[in-house]
Amino acid sequence: MAVPSSRNLRITTGVLLLLAGMASIVFPFLSAIALTIGFGSVAVVAGVSQLTRLGAGDDGRSKLFRLLSALLYLGGGLFVLVYPLDSSFSLTLFLGALLLVEAVMELAAAAAASGPARAAVLVDGVITGLLGVLVLAEWPTDTLWAIGTFFGVALFISAFRMFSAGDLQPGADAS
Repeated sequence: MAVPSSRNLRITTGVLLLLAGMASIVFPFLSAIALTIGFGSVAVVAGVSQLTRLGAGDDGRSKLFRLLSALLYLGGGLFVLVYPLDSSFSLTLFLGALLLVEAVMELAAAAAASGPARAAVLVDGVITGLLGVLVLAEWPTDTLWAIGTFFGVALFISAFRMFSAGDLQPGADAS
């Protein structure tokens, strides 16, 4: 996660991440369902967007692919919205993979940066990676609580990184 350069924006972002993380940990089932519904809503909006751009295709083939893409987004998004509990199993698998990708990005950021908050970025990457491995290792048996809890913990750790990452810039000196 990128760190805002403005101190006020960094603190505001950190507080919001902290509150969202705490809510996800306290109410893991509700946060899992909310994440699932959010994912479905985004897919429906993407499908509608593809449909509105259908006339912009140059040829029949591009229009066909845009129509197929729109139908896939709409069908998948509507399925998720109609069956959010069942869809949370798939979203849990996706979240595990997403946490692993985020961990790799955080570890790369820690390797490329210098400054007082570099250790916080490294810890964030390691913890996020461990959460991703835990989600994937326990999938699908712990879906109903894991997605909300682990997502909350990842947000919680990122919030603390926001509070401590004031000087973190790639290539900055730790003076």
